[in-house]
Amino acid sequence: MTEQTNQTAHEAETDDGAYAIDRRAVAAMLYAVDTDDKDALLRLMDPLHAADIADLLEQINPYDRRRFVELAGEGIGGEILSELDETIREEIIGLLRPEVLAEAVRDLDSDDVVDLLEDLEEPQQAAILSSLPLSDRVAVQQSLTYPEYSAGRLMQREVVMAPEHWNVGEAIDFMRDREDLPEQFYHVILVDPRLRPVGNVTLGKIMSSRREILLKDLVQDVFRVIPATQPESDVAYAFNQYHLISAPVVDESERLVGMITIDDAMAVLDEEHEEDILRLAGVGEGESLNARVIDTTKARFPWLAVNLVTAILASMVIAQFEETITQFVALAVLMPIVASMGGNAGTQSLTVAVRAIATRDLTGSNVWRVIRRECIVGLINGVLFAVVMGVVGVIWFGTPLLGVVIAAAMVINLVVAGFAGTVIPVALERVGVDPALASGAFVTTVTDVVGFFAFLGLAGVILL
Repeated sequence: MTEQTNQTAHEAETDDGAYAIDRRAVAAMLYAVDTDDKDALLRLMDPLHAADIADLLEQINPYDRRRFVELAGEGIGGEILSELDETIREEIIGLLRPEVLAEAVRDLDSDDVVDLLEDLEEPQQAAILSSLPLSDRVAVQQSLTYPEYSAGRLMQREVVMAPEHWNVGEAIDFMRDREDLPEQFYHVILVDPRLRPVGNVTLGKIMSSRREILLKDLVQDVFRVIPATQPESDVAYAFNQYHLISAPVVDESERLVGMITIDDAMAVLDEEHEEDILRLAGVGEGESLNARVIDTTKARFPWLAVNLVTAILASMVIAQFEETITQFVALAVLMPIVASMGGNAGTQSLTVAVRAIATRDLTGSNVWRVIRRECIVGLINGVLFAVVMGVVGVIWFGTPLLGVVIAAAMVINLVVAGFAGTVIPVALERVGVDPALASGAFVTTVTDVVGFFAFLGLAGVILL
């Protein structure tokens, strides 16, 4: 059965649905649940990665999920829990028997335990903490005292450190004698007598060097120390910017308290990207496919209300030109084109700007150059599309001056869109407002208002 499942998983990795669980494997597991065959279910789960099982649990309906978890029991390990979406994780923790949950959590690194606990209610937190050995419990509780979304919450307490005067042989002997080495680590952290980190030595350097060579002669050139209170977004930026694999974390006395590895930093980057995408669309932070209908509705309502207000503002501009529109009905036909082109151009500039702000590529030193570039791009595109729409206006309605009006309005709106799409997120970021969250509504308002005002205003001047 295991060999067959491995083959099935491999087949899934070679087709268009790369790394997705094969539907036959999913069907086989659900059949095992239907027939209450625990042994078959555990055999099918055994060769699968924890992330794949987590995906399966997130995708099946709540009724099947409850039966799956209750039948699998101890098969739902800590690694699976740490891979689950937060909304589903809490549900599954509530289904697990206390002894099964305790065993699952006991095998996790401290950073995974902290990640598991921070979103749970106090009774569930207490139940999990009570199942941990005293030393692990104290370490996790100390991590929970650090601010949310800080390096202290992200780090793992399990570290491998050595005095800076040791040689390679002493380090190897020390690691061989220890029974509590972290399951994964990449560096031995050198510390001074006050436990302050002074350098990193890669395992590759240690294993390829003679025993008598001093560790301090093998330290990496790039060495970054992370304060425990540093925001995790800054930590992720440091890992990405300086190509770090792991980095020591220090407390306010600069003493070593933990370590952050690249997998945790990249997870933060992934979350940051996801949040930016959701916010740009006016979707609530943390919304997922598994969120409840009422929670999703509440999260989306405020930004839909903001969009309604901006739409009313645009409509008020149109109302000022009611007489012009009455005389030239063709204007009502062409108005949406001007507004739509401006909105799309603004969204393009906005997306580039928000992403550049997040990656810290857009700064005070280059902001005006970027604004100028976006305005020029808007001007060039505006002229090109103005020619197209000018010809369309003439052919469609037989009025050359109407073609001139829509062409001029197109140029104006696309230039303004490029300007607003860059300036607005930069300005919001300067005043401490998340540009990904609030920029979209402002940019849309500007392009709609300017587009309608330019088009209808020019029409009133030229055509009347």
